[in-house]
Amino acid sequence: MYIPFENMPDESKIWIYQSNRKFSDDEMTEIESDLKTFVENWAAHGTGLEASYSLQYNRFIILAVNQEVQSATGCSIDSSVQFIQQLEQKYSVDLLDKMNVTFKLGEHIAHKPLVEFKKMAKEKAVSANTIVFNNLVNTIGEWHEYWEVPARESWHSRFF
Repeated sequence: MYIPFENMPDESKIWIYQSNRKFSDDEMTEIESDLKTFVENWAAHGTGLEASYSLQYNRFIILAVNQEVQSATGCSIDSSVQFIQQLEQKYSVDLLDKMNVTFKLGEHIAHKPLVEFKKMAKEKAVSANTIVFNNLVNTIGEWHEYWEVPARESWHSRFF
C-alpha cells in the first residue's frame, strides 16, 4: 500500500540507490510512475507493505517500508532489488554499486568512484566540510538527520 513519503513514520526502514548520472526530467516522470506501481504492489508473504518512495536531486531513489505494520522479508527485498535492476537496464545507469561517493561541489552534485574520492581528499580537492550523501542511513529519521552531512560526520571521515 502506497503512503506518501512525508507521511511515513521516522522509524520506517529505507534503502537508498544512487545513480551514476543525473536523470532527465522525462526519465524522472517515468521512474516515478514505475515506482508508484511497484510500491502499490509490493508485498511480503502475500501481505501488502505500507511503503513509499522519494526521488531526490534527479539522482537518488529511496524506498521506504513501515516495518511496524509489516516487515520487509527476504523475498520482498529481493523483489525490490530486481525492480532496481530493471531500472538500471532500462536507463543504462548504475544504481547498486556501493563503491561510489556522491557529494556536493557548490551547487553541483558530483559522483565519483571511491578511489577517486580518496584521491580528491588527499589532493585537498574535497575536505572534511564537503557535503556528502551518507547512503548508509537505515531509517527515515536518520535520513532527515544524517543523509546530507559534512564528510567529517559520516563514514567518509576516514579519508581526512
